[in-house]
Amino acid sequence: MPSVLLVRHGQASYGGEDYDVLSEIGHRQAAVLAGELQRRGVDIHRLVSGGLNRQRDTAAAFAATTGLEVEVDPGWDEYDSQDVLTHHSTSDARLDRKPGEPTTSISSRDFQDLLDGVLTDWITAGDASPAAEPWTAFDARVRAAMDRVIDSLGSGQTALVVSSGGTIGGICAALLGMPPTDLVTFNRVAVNTGITRLVSGRSGVTLVTFNEHGHLDGMGPELRTYR
Repeated sequence: MPSVLLVRHGQASYGGEDYDVLSEIGHRQAAVLAGELQRRGVDIHRLVSGGLNRQRDTAAAFAATTGLEVEVDPGWDEYDSQDVLTHHSTSDARLDRKPGEPTTSISSRDFQDLLDGVLTDWITAGDASPAAEPWTAFDARVRAAMDRVIDSLGSGQTALVVSSGGTIGGICAALLGMPPTDLVTFNRVAVNTGITRLVSGRSGVTLVTFNEHGHLDGMGPELRTYR
């Protein structure tokens, strides 16, 4: 059966001038996972990434170990947190540090609490959301990206796709028949470089594992991150 390994990008730069940049830890996480998949002898036939910098730079670690070219598909991009926060929150908290600010005004944990509620409002609003990309459009975009990857695979082939917590969480909720707002639960616990495995068979696409991150065991607690 064809299979897809969905990998969440490595740690980005929360509180930095540009969130969409892998941190030093993020680069290490990507290298550790790439090395572990190579050690396991995982045969990857396609290497796909969303168009965001943190996704593409994570995918580069797998390109180095597999010799595959990274195929960029913006369909795997994360929701635009700036857009969603602007239209579904009165808070000025963002993933990036504002110019001139020495630190962010909110901790990563408090930001996650804020984001959980904002995402729930965005999803619930559906087409009525004033965001540039409503939930319904985001959901359709991600499902189409998943279909493109699966349709391109032959029997027994595997694609590795580097994406983000929201895209992966939305897919998991849909495949399990859960309400779309349960994306929030998956997103909250998604570990950087965690692996979610999908298989495609006669009955359709099945979620086999979510958020597997054993490759980080014994590598130091600093490598287990959630943003």
